[in-house]
Amino acid sequence: MTPAGIDYLVLSHYHWDHIGNAADFAASTGLVYQGDRDQMFSQSARAAPWFNQYAALENSRTQILSGDRDVFGDGSVVVLATPGHTEGHCSLLIRLKNTGPVVLSGDLYHYAEERTLDRMPPEEKPLGTIQSRAKVEALVRQTGAQLWIGHSMEFFRTVRKSPAWYE
Repeated sequence: MTPAGIDYLVLSHYHWDHIGNAADFAASTGLVYQGDRDQMFSQSARAAPWFNQYAALENSRTQILSGDRDVFGDGSVVVLATPGHTEGHCSLLIRLKNTGPVVLSGDLYHYAEERTLDRMPPEEKPLGTIQSRAKVEALVRQTGAQLWIGHSMEFFRTVRKSPAWYE
C-alpha cells in the first residue's frame, strides 16, 4: 500500500512525535478538529523545524470534525473526540475482523501506569483529559477493546511491526 491509496488521514494531534511524514498523505482527506488545525498552521508552528513534515496538509482536502465521527458509517473506524492533551486531540476506535476492537489512544495516556495510578500531567486536568479518559475507559469496558498506548515501551516491545499487521 502506498500513501496515494489512503483515503483518510487522522492524526491524534499535531505534536512533532505524531506527525512524521504526514505530508506524504496530502492526497488523502484529513479529518481534524478545528483547535488542532489552527495550531498546526499557526505562526509559531510554521517556525518549528518539523513543520515541513505536514505543511502540505494545509491545502489538502480537510473535514473539520465536531464530536465523534464514524468514518465509513459502519462502525469499523470511529474518530473519538478526546480533547485534553491538545484542544483537538483524538483517539481512534477500529474494529478489526480477527483482532477485534482496538482503541489507538494517541497521547490520551503516555504510559499504562497512568491508568493504574490514575495520573496525568497536571496541566491537562482542566483541559478535558479527565473526561476524555472516562469516555474511553467506558468504551473499552463496553466493547472489550484493546487500548493501545503508543508511548508505552512495554506495548512497543510486544506489538507487531511492519511488515507484520493486524487484521
